[in-house]
This record gives sequence, structure tokens and C-alpha cells, in this order.
Amino acid sequence: MHELGVVFYVVKDVKKVAEENDVTNVNSVTLQIGEVSGILHHYLVDCWNWARKKEPVMEQAQLHIEQIDAVTFCESCKREYPTVAHGKICPHCGSEETYLRQGNEFLIKEIEVL
Repeated sequence: MHELGVVFYVVKDVKKVAEENDVTNVNSVTLQIGEVSGILHHYLVDCWNWARKKEPVMEQAQLHIEQIDAVTFCESCKREYPTVAHGKICPHCGSEETYLRQGNEFLIKEIEVL
């Protein structure tokens, strides 16, 4: 379960931002997570709910998750398509000359404070 390690890094980064800005209470954190990032949202939320209680500045912080859909680009026909539905083979032309354009991200989008 790498979700716990990910949560530790998010908590560390949020604490650092809070300290730099003299924030005493973080209300929520919004993450953007790619559809094919390998992060399981329900495990991440469980880890978050455990870890946030260990840090006074984040004790009440809620976690919001926004999914970034996975999109693949085909070099042959220059078109995009949904990665999860079609994988590496382009549904438009059948080419395997493709690459993931988005969907593997993990970003802290927003930190809301009281």
C-alpha cells in the first residue's frame, strides 16, 4: 500500500506551507490524481483520515480528490482517445505509436485554511 507513503508526503508539504504562512488550521486539501496513477482513492482517504489526526494543524482537514482522466495521443493519426477504454492501441487507426498525454499526475491543487 503506497497510499500511506503518498499521504505522508502530502501532509509534510501541507504542514510546510502552513508554517510558512502562519496558518494554524487547514480546513481541506484538494488533490488531483490521474486515472492511471496507481493510487486507489479509498485507500488514500483511509490513510488521510488516520494521518491528519497526528498533526494539530491538519486535524480537521478534509480531503477532496479530483480525477484527471487518462488520455493517450496517437502519433500516426494525431488524435487523442481515452486510455482506459482502449489501452495502447489507437481505436481510430490501429497504431501502437501512442503515448500517455495525461492521467498519471498526482498534484496538490488547493489548500484551504480557516
